[in-house]
This record gives sequence, C-alpha cells and structure tokens, in this order.
Amino acid sequence: MPADLNRVTLVGRLTRDPELRHTSGGNAICSIRLAVTSRGRDEGGNWTDKPNYFDVTVFGRQAETASQYLAKGRRIGVDGRLQWREWDGQDGNKRQAVEVVANDIFFLDSRGDEGGGGGYSSGGGQGWSAPPAPHGQQRPPDLAVDTSDMRAPADDDDIPF
Repeated sequence: MPADLNRVTLVGRLTRDPELRHTSGGNAICSIRLAVTSRGRDEGGNWTDKPNYFDVTVFGRQAETASQYLAKGRRIGVDGRLQWREWDGQDGNKRQAVEVVANDIFFLDSRGDEGGGGGYSSGGGQGWSAPPAPHGQQRPPDLAVDTSDMRAPADDDDIPF
C-alpha cells in the first residue's frame, strides 16, 4: 500500500510582518500569513482575481531568518506540509485550524523590489541557503532564467485547463 502524501507549495505575498516568538525551551517560531491569488472567470465571463489566505508556521533558524528579512508585501515561496490543530477556546468551544508548516521559505524579491528577483531559500532544501544581503552589502547574483524563447499563448482560451 502506498504511503500518504502531505505536501504543499505556495507562492504569494505576506499580508503582515512576521511574528517571532520563542518556546520555553528557546526554539524560535515565526508566524506569517500569505496571500495567494487565484484567477478565474466570473458569471459574466470576465477574468477576476480571488485572494486566498494561508497561515504559515516556520520553526528554528528559518523562523529567525524569516522574521529578520521578511516584511509585509514581500513575495515568497513556501514548500511545506499541512497540519491540522484542535484546541479549546476561551469560551469553552472546540476550535480547529489547518495551517502550513514550512520546510523551506524562498525569498522571491529583494527588499524594496516588489517586482521579483533572485531565488533565495532560507531552508535546507534545494534552493540557495543564504538570504539576500543587507542594504549596501554584496549578495549572490540573481538566478535568472532566459525567457526570450518563451511565448505566451495568443489567447487564454487556448489553454486546455
């Protein structure tokens, strides 16, 4: 019997600044909220954007790096897993939530650059292992892709999905 799979990859923008806290044992936990836009047609056939919001939790050194370098509006990629939690609220009712637990965070724009840039990872995955350098310091070159041979379809209706 095959094993279950729990993996999620998201690209979006932060809706607020990261919130860093520490456990009693000193482990760092960073909470961020990510807005990911889905595009679809409305009843009139017009293209519309619909935001989806995801709570993301980052642990350890990645949490500290995320809180130091990320801010509201930054574009990031997240690779991780979904986790369901349940707890008793202050009113005595059971509460539950699904959140993304990040394995890797990828910085997709530089500070002050809302349009995109290199691909930097704060995690231990396949991406770059160092975040962008602070202002005035040199950072590694951007990981650019030559898109000159890539052409967009003439009309979005031509896409089969």
